[in-house]
Amino acid sequence: MKYPARPATTPPQLPEWDPAWSRIVEAPTSDGTHAFHVLDTLPALRAAGVEPEGTIVALHGNPTWSYLWRRLARATVEAARSGGRVWRLIAPDQLEMGFSERLAHAAMPTPKSAEVRRISDRISDFDAVVTTLFAEVAGSAAAADRSACSESSEGPESHPIVTIGHDWGGVLSLGWASRNTDIVSAAISLNTAVHQPEDAPVPAPLRATLAGPMLPTATVLTDWFLRVTLNLGDLDAETKAAFNAPYQSAQERWAIGNFVADIPVDANHPSDPELQRIGADIAAFDKPALLVWGPKDPVFLERYLRDLRQRLPQADVHRFETASHLVSEDHDVAGLVLDWLDAQFGTSADTTTGSADGTTPKGTPAPSGTAASAKDSASDSDADAAPVRAVTAILDARRDDETIASVDFAQNPAQQITWRHLWHVTTSIANGLLDLGVKPGDRVSMLVPPGNNLTAALYACLKIGAVAVVADAGLGPKGMTRAVTSADPQWIIGELPGLTLARAFGWPGRRISVSPLGPVRSRMFNTETSLTALSKTAHRAELPTPAPGDYAAILFTSGSTGPAKGVRYTHRDISSLAAVLTRTFNVTEGTGLVAGFPPFALLGPAIGATSVTPDMSVTKPKTLTATAIADAIIAGRATMVFASPAAYTNVAATASAMDEQQRAACAQVELVLSAGAPVPLPLMDAIAEVFPNASIHSPYGMTEGLLLTDIDRAGVAEADATGGLGVCVGRPIDGVELALAPIDDSGDSADELIQGAQAANRLGEFVVSAAHIKSGYDNLWRTTADSARDDLHGLTWHRTNDIGHIDDAGRIWLEGRLQHVVTTARGPVGPGGLEALIDTDAEVSRSAVVGIGPAGTQALVAVLDAEATSLTPGVAPLDLTARLREQVLEVSGHDLTAVLVAPEFPTDIRHNSKIDRSRLAAWADGVLAGGTVRGRV
Repeated sequence: MKYPARPATTPPQLPEWDPAWSRIVEAPTSDGTHAFHVLDTLPALRAAGVEPEGTIVALHGNPTWSYLWRRLARATVEAARSGGRVWRLIAPDQLEMGFSERLAHAAMPTPKSAEVRRISDRISDFDAVVTTLFAEVAGSAAAADRSACSESSEGPESHPIVTIGHDWGGVLSLGWASRNTDIVSAAISLNTAVHQPEDAPVPAPLRATLAGPMLPTATVLTDWFLRVTLNLGDLDAETKAAFNAPYQSAQERWAIGNFVADIPVDANHPSDPELQRIGADIAAFDKPALLVWGPKDPVFLERYLRDLRQRLPQADVHRFETASHLVSEDHDVAGLVLDWLDAQFGTSADTTTGSADGTTPKGTPAPSGTAASAKDSASDSDADAAPVRAVTAILDARRDDETIASVDFAQNPAQQITWRHLWHVTTSIANGLLDLGVKPGDRVSMLVPPGNNLTAALYACLKIGAVAVVADAGLGPKGMTRAVTSADPQWIIGELPGLTLARAFGWPGRRISVSPLGPVRSRMFNTETSLTALSKTAHRAELPTPAPGDYAAILFTSGSTGPAKGVRYTHRDISSLAAVLTRTFNVTEGTGLVAGFPPFALLGPAIGATSVTPDMSVTKPKTLTATAIADAIIAGRATMVFASPAAYTNVAATASAMDEQQRAACAQVELVLSAGAPVPLPLMDAIAEVFPNASIHSPYGMTEGLLLTDIDRAGVAEADATGGLGVCVGRPIDGVELALAPIDDSGDSADELIQGAQAANRLGEFVVSAAHIKSGYDNLWRTTADSARDDLHGLTWHRTNDIGHIDDAGRIWLEGRLQHVVTTARGPVGPGGLEALIDTDAEVSRSAVVGIGPAGTQALVAVLDAEATSLTPGVAPLDLTARLREQVLEVSGHDLTAVLVAPEFPTDIRHNSKIDRSRLAAWADGVLAGGTVRGRV
């Protein structure tokens, strides 16, 4: 059958679409002049009385159209109206797609069709439309006059041009940008692909579509391909209908099949040479770039992002971990893009701009792609900064010391190693890694539990500048898969359980086992060698020396408030942390440290302490017993113990099982530290019975800053006596600056930071600055940007997301997390403060305070956990409700609308900040509306 031509037209009325954006543009292409439908915000901007200060040119993929960019269009217009930089958005529908012109065709599209529109044609089409529009604005039809494309005689610096693309529009727009670097200032791409590896299969959904007769059936004769694509995003029925609008008939869908037919899946495809040229051109593009990624995409897999990062090492990356192919439908990509453009070019034409040349405004995140970017971002400050002791300096200085450096009770029997042996082993492994091909900056995933093996692997990597990737096994297989995949390590070092997970879930990286596995299991797990074998490598005369600003480690958060984030630490950051720990707690070389808290289990060689790993499961802190910790103290002659509150709870509960020697060892401990959650006074009292001569401290910190404030047992008792609201975590330690970002009536924290008397007793978000704070989040450009403040004392600040207040004595009181603020008519409330008060009642095991109703007028509802209590799910007993309401009103001035008892709390957690409050709030709302009480929350 023959399809007749169809003229270009403008879309009907569609949700989120402004008809004023639509126009038809006649552009001279390689096969004649054709009509393109174009989304162009210039008329809307001029109607608002503003002129563009920059231009974004956008290109959709297959089978979408310019409707994909509607939210970016609206965001640019709204930003211009509010005084931000004025960006014009130009987004053409590709020829024969969307509402652009349809050509006449004589055959269905097949991979061999002579009428397939090739990649080179599509780039030419894009260039024709953009050049036509630029020439139109410049008042000249001379398309060859490339200076017209800048829309300014002052050049691209005064009027930046930025490309953005998605799907196959991503590679096409990147190709166009790389061939027009005289006018293009930056490039952005959403999920796309440049190179199909020869040793990897084409993704299954695409392979099925390309299979013989399936191509026309799936893409043209039916809307199957279109429907499957639209199901890869969080789209409602109206939005799906809008994307479907240009593709109602087979004639209108001809280009969908045409586009699929032109996908080069191997070197024999007619478009493969052009795609290879585009790939080479992109690798030469040295302007700022941003890669936005939805990891759940079944077509554009992680290997394609890896390839893009290798071609664009300067690129910033932001992964939306829960997003799929249509990432801009699932998340606020428009806001991310404008934030990134502000960081690159300033908010308006008269703002000092920043770019990859080092003039980026202070506080703007550095590129996140490679170790080199960390070095570049720190190079300017390295020369002027105070000298930093290398992380491995103490280990290297004690290379001939025969005293005990580490004891590992996780091995049976317990293994002791000397400083001399540890230095020798780490140096040999470092040399072996280099011989194997590990390069400075390579990422190495550590799938090894704390102990001597992990210490050896970690410090070997630190010696050569490889980056250790550490994800807590407590994240579970899915959480660890997401974490390791996002970090994209080149190497994996693992024990059998870790290697098994890596094999089962397809984690990236060449494999190294801890111990030799034998030929059969080596093939099964695809391991190349073992740490045991590497430990026999001869030493080189000199190892590479990492710079202070080079990345040293990526540590993943607990994942309790969303997908776990990779926190980047440089060598300077870790050295600063070691110095803080040494200074704050008077750790001297030779001190024995029992480390039952994983983040600090690895710092022993950096602070010169003898580290002892007790017999326990790292992912289950409650497996640490009093006898196990006592044996560890004896083995390391330890005077310091570091563990989590959950671990100490079990230590106190099992203390009666200790013998006299073990009790005597515990009595010799001078310092007990607990981290991971605030420690209530009753638990501190119980700990004091186990360690009667120790000073008991509860430092406050997080993965992004492992040590920020400190409080001891006497301080907790003193604070509790004041009746303060929340959990007191003491005062900032030496070297930590702390400020408050006040919370407004909408529940947001202000941009303004306050300190001292101005901040006293005000609810706000805690913001900290210290030398040992993280250097950013890995592959999360926007998260890094949002977490940084630099508007007080010229310091770079980290937003903790923790809320609370500072009392008149300068003590820090935690009252929950920013996202859990309840916005009542009387003002914002930190739920953690009320929960700490409610939890003191004898009938309550734990509680969660949630807000019900519209923001700004929310009702406060206390939800109690029925577990381990005599309470029955439903409405709490009247006497308990009255007692709690009176107590909350007296202390806080707020009234509880209701007190409910939930049959269960959503997660098995260690402390209240880990409760899934959104689920509890939904359950409470349903109960108060007359719904069922029982059942899963």
